[in-house]
Amino acid sequence: MHIVGARPNFVKAAPVVSALAARGLRQSVVHTGQHYDDRMSAVFFRELGLPRPDVDLGVGSGSHAQQTAALMTGLEEEFTSRSPGLVVVYGDVNSTLAAGLVAAKLHIPVAHVEAGLRSFDWSMPEEVNRRVTDQLADLCFATSPEAVGHLAAEGVAVDRIHLVGNPMIDTLLGSLDRFDTAALRERLDLPESYVAATLHRPANVDDPDVVARLVARLHEVADQIDVVMPVHPRGRAALTAAGLDGHPRMHLLEPLGYVDFVTLVRASTAVVTDSGGVQEETTILRVPCLTLRPNTERPITITHGSNRLVTDSELPGLVSKILAGEGLGTAAVADVPPLWDGRAGERIAAVLADWTAAPAASANRGA
Repeated sequence: MHIVGARPNFVKAAPVVSALAARGLRQSVVHTGQHYDDRMSAVFFRELGLPRPDVDLGVGSGSHAQQTAALMTGLEEEFTSRSPGLVVVYGDVNSTLAAGLVAAKLHIPVAHVEAGLRSFDWSMPEEVNRRVTDQLADLCFATSPEAVGHLAAEGVAVDRIHLVGNPMIDTLLGSLDRFDTAALRERLDLPESYVAATLHRPANVDDPDVVARLVARLHEVADQIDVVMPVHPRGRAALTAAGLDGHPRMHLLEPLGYVDFVTLVRASTAVVTDSGGVQEETTILRVPCLTLRPNTERPITITHGSNRLVTDSELPGLVSKILAGEGLGTAAVADVPPLWDGRAGERIAAVLADWTAAPAASANRGA
């Protein structure tokens, strides 16, 4: 049983679900409804070829405690009534944590896709979610070598850890022929050259003073080049109140589906973001990425990509350097991270198939 709840989950789950279907394994998909807007949810199922969810819990938004409690209550009912042999969770959202906790309490094995990522910043809810989930998981699927090291350092048994690559990159590479930049520019009336921006993390959009400062910096960027920004519901009110749209070269969009968003990134001169997934996508697309965070759980995007962690004060100057053709001081090496080759879903499916067929797994399921 796959548990998905937010747009990053859908992109990661699609290759795994497809690869397991090719092997003939019985599976079901539970959508928790953590992201419930069509533009943040249903459109991804349509575009990624994910099967229609067997269940949609429709949990919606709320505080971390309210949302996690509602998720646990709904998932407990599903797990009890359906008795899955294995629960597969993705990433680091609240749905992932809730599913891991409920499954562990019911003695149902858990597989965690994208295990071992660490920012070492406990102020981030995602850091709490991913660390706890990794301790609960029977199978930890790591996207990068340093993630394997983090898991080992935390005492996760080596036979639980599998370096498989990044299923999000499977989805990107499998969709390359769908990223029609010219068509997107015409349909959305975009400028020829622009910086793509996206912000949603609490540290950037919850404090009015921080938001005001970021908006001022984005306007300084817009003084140099147009800025195109799909506005995430998470920060829309605060960004609007701070006057984000008060610059003639700021182009604000509603949230985009997967194909449109990655096409937007692919055609951009640079990206300004606080998203983990966007750091990975720009690594493969070789688009300069300026990440407005003091840390990242994906350092491989810096060593193998064109990502750089920046402060808001650095942002306008670094955009100037990019426009002048100067490097950012990142590695920007020619090779991609290990196993980011479009076959992570197949590797995960192979491990899951072997694991579910093993006598030990059967014994565990009966616990």
